Amino acid sequence: MKLSIALLFTAGSATAFVPSSLAPSSYSRHLAIKSVFYKNSVLCMSAETDVAESAAIADKDTDATTLEFPPILQELRDVAMRLHTREQAPREGQAEAPKKPAEPFVPTQADYLQFLVDSYVVYVALEEIVNEVDALAPFRNSGLERTQGLEKDIQYMCQRFDLLRPEAGKAGSMYAAQLKNMIKSDDDIPEFMCHYYNFYFAHLAGGRMIGKQMSKLLLDGEALEFYKWGENVNELKDSVKGKIEELAKGWSRKERDSCIDATAAAFMGGGAINGYLYGGSPH
Repeated sequence: MKLSIALLFTAGSATAFVPSSLAPSSYSRHLAIKSVFYKNSVLCMSAETDVAESAAIADKDTDATTLEFPPILQELRDVAMRLHTREQAPREGQAEAPKKPAEPFVPTQADYLQFLVDSYVVYVALEEIVNEVDALAPFRNSGLERTQGLEKDIQYMCQRFDLLRPEAGKAGSMYAAQLKNMIKSDDDIPEFMCHYYNFYFAHLAGGRMIGKQMSKLLLDGEALEFYKWGENVNELKDSVKGKIEELAKGWSRKERDSCIDATAAAFMGGGAINGYLYGGSPH
């Protein structure tokens, strides 16, 4: 089991979307940030495994001859792949591989509980922002929301393992505060959407694999509510992706770059929380 956990936290990330070229104005900036991801996270924080579906959704109702920019999820995918190592993404990875520990870190129930608590405060922040910002109304009650399930899971962990509910740690508190302070006007929505997309969709992809491993290792196979959705997951993903593309249709090149340029920060924010499960974030 130690080996399987170690492999999970160092294995190749599964990202979605058809590759696309970055605009010349932003290409050098993305190369400059390529190394920061693995400083705080070796988990898959970019979104998914189905390569073509986002482009298909974006193009469904769009005349290709009038499309000024490629789908935003293609552009996000392009940057995300550069933030992976060659081991994770042999053809596109450019980030430096992290140094592997001599002994694999094996998380405890307390580590997992801290991960859940920190995840909870970030999801609370995301839901509050979506509910408060008019331009984000299409994303309300999307089916992605995780706070209710996490609250049940936190109570369950405390009761079953006789653990006190911890305060949110530095990783979750800082990332939640960063998100809450992000949107000062509608001009900041593209940056926020990068965080929204990466945090929610990472959980739909690599997060589910992590949940299965933690279930086997720590919960005798018990599945937490955090990893349950009340509808078809693929349909849910398609629906939200379509809304993201619809929102991004009106963005200028500058606004799109603002979204894309937030990728490294999104990886670091989520990766710090995942660090509770591989020894990267002390309690």
